[in-house]
Amino acid sequence: MNRCPWSEHPEMEAYHDTEWGVPVQDDRIHFEFLLLESAQAGLSWLTILRKREGYRKAFADFNPERVACYDQSRIDELLQDPGIIRNRRKVEAAVKNAGCFLKIQESFGSFSQYIWDFVDGRPVVGNWIRQEDIPAESELSKRISKDLKQRGFGFLGPVIIYSHLQATGLINDHITSCFRYREICDTY
Repeated sequence: MNRCPWSEHPEMEAYHDTEWGVPVQDDRIHFEFLLLESAQAGLSWLTILRKREGYRKAFADFNPERVACYDQSRIDELLQDPGIIRNRRKVEAAVKNAGCFLKIQESFGSFSQYIWDFVDGRPVVGNWIRQEDIPAESELSKRISKDLKQRGFGFLGPVIIYSHLQATGLINDHITSCFRYREICDTY
């Protein structure tokens, strides 16, 4: 069975085969991936996958309403938590971004509605033959990143947003020989 080459590790394979690239409409999942993708900056995704449960506990099961209420005392506690990446800028951005996420929900009805509007409700299909051809960012991710920054978000540059778009299925970047490429295309 052909898979995207990046999924060779067993933990990555499970993530690749069941989650990556599946179109997401659930706001909690979008918040989870925004938080995790931001935490991943400069690190491997495998590192973040291994800490995912730690993040789930530390960030109230990825509940943006609860995370937005975290105060400096809670942030200081999180910076001592070995279950997450203890980077002050990333943790502070997660809390700030939770509040911004809630404002988008209020303005657009849901974060999902907001982000899917950028692709007119249909995933962008990459049609990549080789993994090496897949970009790290795109004009779309630059546009969304810029809009999010204008709305107060932090630590969500074009590369992080491109990763978010891939993970949540707004972009199907499975290579064309990967069995998930066609499976994902068949869902829309």
